[in-house]
Amino acid sequence: MCGLLGLICGTTHDTQQARSAVAAALHCQRHRGPDESDTWVDDEVIYGFNRLSIIDIEHSHQPLTWGPPEAGQRYTLLFNGEIYNYLELREELITQHGAVFHTSGDGEVIIAAYHYLGPAAVGRLRGMFAFLIWDAERRVVFGARDPFGIKPLFYATGPAGTAFSSEKKSLLELTGTLGLAGELDRTALQHYLTLQYVPEPESLHGAIRRVESGCSFTVSPGESPVFERYFAPEFTARKVTGHAEASELHERIASVLRDSVAKHMRADVTVGAFLSGGIDSTAIAALAREHNPDLVTFTTGFEREGYSEVDVAAESAEAIGVKHVVRTVSAQEMMDVLPLIVWYLDDPVADPALVPLWFIAREARKHVKVVLSGEGADELFGGYTIYREPLSLAPFEKVPGRVRKLLGAVSARIPEGTRGKDLLRRGSIPLEERYYGNARLFRDDQLRRVLRTFDEGVGHQDVTAEPYRISAGWDPVARMQHVDLFTWLRGDILVKADKMTMANSLELRVPFLDSAVFNVASGIPLDEKITKATTKHALRRALAMIVPEHVLNRRKLGFPVPIRYWLRTEMYEWARAIIDDSATDDVLDKQAVRRLLDEHKDGIVDHSRRIWALLVFMIWHGIFIEGRIRPTVPEPHYPVKL
Repeated sequence: MCGLLGLICGTTHDTQQARSAVAAALHCQRHRGPDESDTWVDDEVIYGFNRLSIIDIEHSHQPLTWGPPEAGQRYTLLFNGEIYNYLELREELITQHGAVFHTSGDGEVIIAAYHYLGPAAVGRLRGMFAFLIWDAERRVVFGARDPFGIKPLFYATGPAGTAFSSEKKSLLELTGTLGLAGELDRTALQHYLTLQYVPEPESLHGAIRRVESGCSFTVSPGESPVFERYFAPEFTARKVTGHAEASELHERIASVLRDSVAKHMRADVTVGAFLSGGIDSTAIAALAREHNPDLVTFTTGFEREGYSEVDVAAESAEAIGVKHVVRTVSAQEMMDVLPLIVWYLDDPVADPALVPLWFIAREARKHVKVVLSGEGADELFGGYTIYREPLSLAPFEKVPGRVRKLLGAVSARIPEGTRGKDLLRRGSIPLEERYYGNARLFRDDQLRRVLRTFDEGVGHQDVTAEPYRISAGWDPVARMQHVDLFTWLRGDILVKADKMTMANSLELRVPFLDSAVFNVASGIPLDEKITKATTKHALRRALAMIVPEHVLNRRKLGFPVPIRYWLRTEMYEWARAIIDDSATDDVLDKQAVRRLLDEHKDGIVDHSRRIWALLVFMIWHGIFIEGRIRPTVPEPHYPVKL
C-alpha cells in the first residue's frame, strides 16, 4: 500500500524540470507511504513513489527495476497495493518459465508475470492494485487497476504528457507542468449531488479523470492512453434444487472465504481488523483469528443512543476471543476534522460514515499497520435491504403501464415526507429508472432548486446505462448488484475505505472483494440471496459456525452518524457559517441551501443527508477551487515501527 506518481512525457520536455515537479507533487501524498520516498528517470518517463512497507520490508524498494536474464533491467514498476497469491504465481513463473527473482516481494512477480504472460497476466492477480510498468525496449507503459476498484488511480493528459497518480492532488500540483486548467466539472457536480459521490471515470476537475476499475491501459510517450476492460463481472445464478445442493453451496462459500482471509493475512507486519456489530466484519475477524490468536480489533461509535454498535462489537470480540479497542467520536471532533478529511478525499464523498472511519483508522494505526475489513459482502452476496424492493414492488409489475403512470402522478401530489409516497412513486417506474445505486440524494426537482444551472441532459442514466445494458435478462436483484459494483461500491465504499485509512498510513484489506470469492458469489441463485425474512441468506448460512449467534441475523448498521440530530442542534451554527462563507454563488443558490438547513432545523423535512452533501462540497470548493481553506496536514509520524 503506497502512493505512486508517474509521468510519461510528451514530445517536448525538460527532464530535470519535470523530475523536480514530480518530486514536489509527490510530497502531498506522503501519508500514503511515509517509510520511503524515491524518484526514477528514463529519457521519457519519470517515476515517483512513497512506500508503506508491508511485505519484504528490507528489499522490494520502488521504483522497482527487473528483467529476465537475457534482457537486463528492461522493466521498471510503480505499484500500489498487494498481490495475495504472489507466492503461488512466483512458484509457477519459476517452474514453467525459469523466472529469476532478486527479492521476496510481490512487485517483481507482477513484472515477471507481464513479461512471460503479456497483458493477460493482470487477470491472474488476486489482490488490490494500481500499477505502471515501463518497458524500456518497446518504449511503452502498461498499467492496470484491480477488478473492483479497491486502489485508486487518477490520470491527466496534456501537451507535456500523461501523468498517473494515486492522489488527484498530486496531479493538481502538475497541472502547470502538463499544461492543464484545474476547472470545476459541473456535470460531475450534478452527478455528485444525485449520487453522493463522483462516479468513475469523472472527477470534479474536468482535466483529471480516473482509470476505471477492472481496466488496463497502454500509453507511449507523446500519445494518449488506450484503455481496455479486462474484468467484466457477471452474475450467472443457477437454481439450487434441494437441501444437499444448498448445503454444498454454503460450504463452498465458507471455504473460499477462509482461503481469502488466509491469503489476506500475508504480511511482514502486524495485521488487525475493523469490527462493527454486523456479520461481515465479524466473520472476517473470526477467520483472521485462526491465523493470529493475538488479533486486535477496532470499532467506533457515538455516545448518542441508536448510533453506536460499540456494545455489540465488544460482545463479538469477546465471543471470538480477540483484543478490542474502541474510539468514540463527538460532534465537535467531526466539525473540527472535516476540512482535513475533505483534503484527503480529493473529491467530495457525502457519506458521513467516513468521518468515524478516519478516527478509528487513526486509533488503529497506533497498534497495527494493516487492518482487514468487511467491505464488498453486501454487493456480492445481496446484503442491502433495498435489494428486497423487487419483492415489495412485485404487485406493481402486474399493473398496466398506463395505470402505473397514473400512480406516479398521484405520488407527485402527495406532500413530501408522507408515508407511502416514495413506495408509490418507485412502483410506478421501471427498475432502470428508479434504481441508480445504493444511494440517492437529490432528485431532479430538488436539484433545480439548489443549482444555479441544472442540465436537463445530465442524469443517473449516464452512469447506469451500460451496467443495465449488460445485465439485460438477469433477475432484478442481480441487476441491482451489478449496478452497485459500478457505482456505489467503487464510488463511495471503497473511496472512503482507501482514503481514510491511507490518510493515517494504514493499509486496509478487503477479503470479500477477491476474485475467487466473486466466482462463487456470482453464481448464488436469487432465493439464496434474498428472502422475505432476510438478506444475504446463503452467506448467513455459510457463516453459521463461524460467527457468534447474536450477529448471525442482526441488521447491519455499519458506522451510523447522528447528523440528523446534530444539524438541528450543535452543528447548526457551524453549518450556517460554512454556507455563508462559501464562494459557490456561481454554482449554488445559497439562499435555497439555507432554507434546506432551516427546514431541517424546524423538523419540517429531514434534509440531513442533502445538507451534508452540500457542506462537504462547499468545504471542497473552499480548498481546491478558492484556496481559502487550508487545512493543517500533519506529517506522518509513528513512534513504533510496525
